[in-house]
Amino acid sequence: MTKSRTITTLVFWTVTAVLFAAATVMVFQWTPVEATMGPVQKIFYLHLPVAINTFLAAMVGFIASVGYMVSRKMWWDDLALAAAKATVLLCSVVLITGMIWGRSAWGHWWTWSPRLTFSLLLWLLYVVYLVVRTSVDSPPRRAIVCAIYGIVAFLDVPLVHLSTRMLPDIHPTSIELADPMKLTLGVYFVPVTLFTMGLIHLRYVLNARERRRREQRMEAYEAAAEALA
Repeated sequence: MTKSRTITTLVFWTVTAVLFAAATVMVFQWTPVEATMGPVQKIFYLHLPVAINTFLAAMVGFIASVGYMVSRKMWWDDLALAAAKATVLLCSVVLITGMIWGRSAWGHWWTWSPRLTFSLLLWLLYVVYLVVRTSVDSPPRRAIVCAIYGIVAFLDVPLVHLSTRMLPDIHPTSIELADPMKLTLGVYFVPVTLFTMGLIHLRYVLNARERRRREQRMEAYEAAAEALA
């Protein structure tokens, strides 16, 4: 990594961290407490942006999977893997924060409502995606299998989004917010989105680097084998 790229990366993550801190201060020091749910409602400012960015990460993985199927270029596979890992992490946060919210709002940690069920299914689909990658040895074959799987797995995303509109659901479709709450929510979207894009990019760079190292080792092994033949 060049010095300029290192500095850019450091600035990016510093800005993201500062924005996270500023948004969190707004949540606890400036934004009013919701009258019905009380302080636990403040988890909503993290829950919703992370949920939206879970969809965004899954969409990046979908685009990368399609890109690989069309071009057969391995860097698309590197990007798909990075997006899948980000999706699992973000979806985990969505489920955990949703359970905390649910315990206060509904009196129990979990209910098999359509939105929650499809959200859990989304998490499971991308966890399985990561498991599938470890079970296929050939890189080109692994990339094809995972690209097909990634395209199919993404179909759950619109189901999560539309579930509360298509089926009766305890999960609210919308929440009335006062103007300060709307502003805080909008501010919180910025660092969460920056974190998501930065995480995907970081994992993509690491994936590509690891792949090139494997390819170089394989080339060196084949060259040595030919020399000994």
